[in-house]
Amino acid sequence: MHGTPHIVSDVMTQTVVALGRDARFKEIVRTMEQWKVSALPVLAGDGRVIGVVSEADLLPKEEFRDSDPTRFEQLRRLDDLGKAGALTAGDLMTTPAVSVHADATLSQAARAMAQRRVKRLPVVDAEGMLTGIVSRSDLLKVFLRPDEDIEEEVRREVVAYLFPGEPPAVRVQVKEGVVTLAGTVRDTALVPVAARLARAVEGVVDIRCELTGPVPEPR
Repeated sequence: MHGTPHIVSDVMTQTVVALGRDARFKEIVRTMEQWKVSALPVLAGDGRVIGVVSEADLLPKEEFRDSDPTRFEQLRRLDDLGKAGALTAGDLMTTPAVSVHADATLSQAARAMAQRRVKRLPVVDAEGMLTGIVSRSDLLKVFLRPDEDIEEEVRREVVAYLFPGEPPAVRVQVKEGVVTLAGTVRDTALVPVAARLARAVEGVVDIRCELTGPVPEPR
């Protein structure tokens, strides 16, 4: 089968704003404000990604600015207290950076974001050099795919693959990303397989499977 999945390089932003590890606190804030981003990759001198500074890394400075944390809170939030006193990207950044390669699938990137609770991922090559950045909104672009394109791919990659020679018995309709498979097939064991493969087509929001087996002939 061909056509899916799309990969990170299909949707990533190639023009990326990054920081050196010596960037100062106010420079970081200004850069985030200027470029309207919530996180910035931090690069070593050779261009390798060594960490990420996010808004969450900056907030402890304001949170603890006029507070007097208890001993228990100090022990529980050592990392945040350390960042409250940090002045440079190298001290503020989360390291190692959670990154992704350009040939990773969109689902792999989405899983990494969910597991690590981040909103964007630096895209790096095999040497760890920055090549782009991918955000949550980039991953959602796949759902802007036209219904006609999804329908054509499901018909070509799923129906023709599993039920060769059976169309037009198997019908495909897509509306707002919801795929409906309807009709009669000889082998009903392939019905859940068809639903699974159709769901894997990128841009699909949901599947409605109305495939049935042949009606027994009367005796």
